[in-house]
Amino acid sequence: YLVKCNLEGREYRVHGYKGKQVRDNIHSDDVARFIWEFIQAPRVAEVYNLGGGKDNSCSILEAFKIAESFTGKLQQFTYHEENRIGDHICYYSDLRKMRGHYPTWDITISLEETIRQIVESWHGRLKNP
Repeated sequence: YLVKCNLEGREYRVHGYKGKQVRDNIHSDDVARFIWEFIQAPRVAEVYNLGGGKDNSCSILEAFKIAESFTGKLQQFTYHEENRIGDHICYYSDLRKMRGHYPTWDITISLEETIRQIVESWHGRLKNP
């Protein structure tokens, strides 16, 4: 959504924390590869928090800058002081359990490459609705 707003020149609404709230991001290929690893060697009653981990994390403001670097457009946004109820200032997944159970799996697509591919995909969609 952030990339689509950037490409369309629409305003993105930032809620609280001065836009510095951090989230992790994971490419769908890395999700699919983890699911494949799990199917090959399922573990009964295990629970995994699949995400991008610390290395694939960024703040909203950092995400704006990454998207801008690929689109060449400044992100338009409005800031609302009040954060969303239940929102966290920083959240990213701890991947140690998954890496321990499935040592051949890891994040293979960086945050920057993920956003680059999203920009490329939206370029195609917006030109060919």
